[in-house]
Amino acid sequence: MTVAPPEETEEEKREHIVRILNDFAGQPGSLIQILHIVQQVYGHLPLDMQRMVADRLDLPLSEVVGVSSFYSLFTTQPRGEHTIRVCLGTACYVRGGEKICKRLGEKLGVEVGETTADRKFTFEVMRCMGACGLAPAMMIDETVLRQVNPDRVGGILAKYQ
Repeated sequence: MTVAPPEETEEEKREHIVRILNDFAGQPGSLIQILHIVQQVYGHLPLDMQRMVADRLDLPLSEVVGVSSFYSLFTTQPRGEHTIRVCLGTACYVRGGEKICKRLGEKLGVEVGETTADRKFTFEVMRCMGACGLAPAMMIDETVLRQVNPDRVGGILAKYQ
């Protein structure tokens, strides 16, 4: 599947989604795949796009909204250019994960689950990222950072500015 380039206008994005929906016409079980594509194009799942998907797939809007809100990888709110995830699994928590969250909140000026006003960062927590031997750990996009110290947070963020 092709993903719409970020410089597309709103009309071009909408046309791109219509083409995708036409490609999937009559294919049962395609809702999640389509929602992933919509999110790639828009960065989130706007309600008007959820309505369009529901209409084109002949599904109740409640089903599309239900799937959009059930899966944690879908978001209905605009996200930042970079996603920061701090692990709060047991190993990371006892080694300072919560202190990392506090420092990130201070540096970014947002709470967990929010996106910075400039849409540079979205700040989230995870229950476990499976990197217990690297605790405390956090991720920025797909990069795992190990043994993070709260005093390093400012320097880490500067690399993504």
